[in-house]
Amino acid sequence: MLQNLSIKKLAARAGFDLCGITPARPLDDSEAHFREWLRAGRHATLGYLERNLDKRFDPSRLVEGARSVVVCAVGFKNHRSEGYPAGCRTRVASYACTRDYHVTLRGMLHSMLAALQRENPGLTGRAFVDSAPLLEKRLAVEAGLGWIGRQSLLVTPQFGTYVLLGELVLTEETDRYDPPFEGVRCGRCRNCIESCPTGAIVAPKIIDAARCIACRTIEPLADAIDANDGDPDGWIFGCDRCQSCCPHNQKAPMHRNPAFDPLFDPAGIPPETWLAMDEREFVTRFGETPLLRAGLERIRRNLLRNLRENNREADDRE
Repeated sequence: MLQNLSIKKLAARAGFDLCGITPARPLDDSEAHFREWLRAGRHATLGYLERNLDKRFDPSRLVEGARSVVVCAVGFKNHRSEGYPAGCRTRVASYACTRDYHVTLRGMLHSMLAALQRENPGLTGRAFVDSAPLLEKRLAVEAGLGWIGRQSLLVTPQFGTYVLLGELVLTEETDRYDPPFEGVRCGRCRNCIESCPTGAIVAPKIIDAARCIACRTIEPLADAIDANDGDPDGWIFGCDRCQSCCPHNQKAPMHRNPAFDPLFDPAGIPPETWLAMDEREFVTRFGETPLLRAGLERIRRNLLRNLRENNREADDRE
């Protein structure tokens, strides 16, 4: 049997700020909500969300014989998480200013799994970082890390929403599981809903992907959606607006793990630099970051749309 305290010590040693452990069980209540969201078409053209629904709500379908899910979180807040200068048209979500978290977290999780397997030779399991249809935010709630806020993100008492999640699904039980997080601490605050530039939070915990700036600047959405009405608000990759306005984030500490030190400051890269950049320079400067996923052509298209909106606003003022 695995030891709860030992797992948490390994998580801290690997560089995680938070760790919780929950039984691997079906999440039937989440399935009904998710299917209704799909039926309403809120996922837009993100068709991959319709696949593997049977696995999404039951960790044992991803790892045969699964008994426990270890949910780990690391804070990533940096100075860009607090916002950009007014009028900035080259905004990048703060998590993307660092090395690609998929690579970083996967390495941290694999080090934990290897250590656990040395101590427990019969243990098998898998590490997940956005790499499978796993309800990581819901599992984080079950593991006691926080609650789901109105912007549909995990909110932790210690680090707000500025956390990145990774999971180990393991085939052995632990001596103790953490109790689920009880309650929601958003109170009457609606900052995230009211601050969204495109009204993508159509109701508490319901996101319309077709309106979401993060989806529109990163995901391979159809051109009709990519040209959806609404100013991208200066964002060329991702969006932090529903997070930077959150009171829990405003009091959250800066990241502690040096693996999440920013590699560049988007506010210091003017539009002309992006427009003059070639693929080779782009890969050299941003190849280790999440920006590589969107690619230079997509980012430049996002920037040009921002500049057009900026010019339109200037014409309206005249």
